[in-house]
Amino acid sequence: MTRITINKKRLLQIVPLSYTTIYELERKGKFPTSFLLTEKTRVWYLDDVEKWVEDRRRVPVVQDNLPDVRKRRTKPVRRTAAEG
Repeated sequence: MTRITINKKRLLQIVPLSYTTIYELERKGKFPTSFLLTEKTRVWYLDDVEKWVEDRRRVPVVQDNLPDVRKRRTKPVRRTAAEG
């Protein structure tokens, strides 16, 4: 079986993240690893990247460090009747 490889330009069309973010995720082992095809050409396996995107879709990212928007000085969000 032949696996399809993609370059950085194609990767950035598939994954809507900056290259720096992808590099950091890859360095931490949280993104599919790339390899050098030539001295200057880094590639990823397309099926690994697609699987990573699908896995991210299935398991939502928990955002527990979001600011309380009701405490903003400009355009604060009003409390609803349910919040009291």
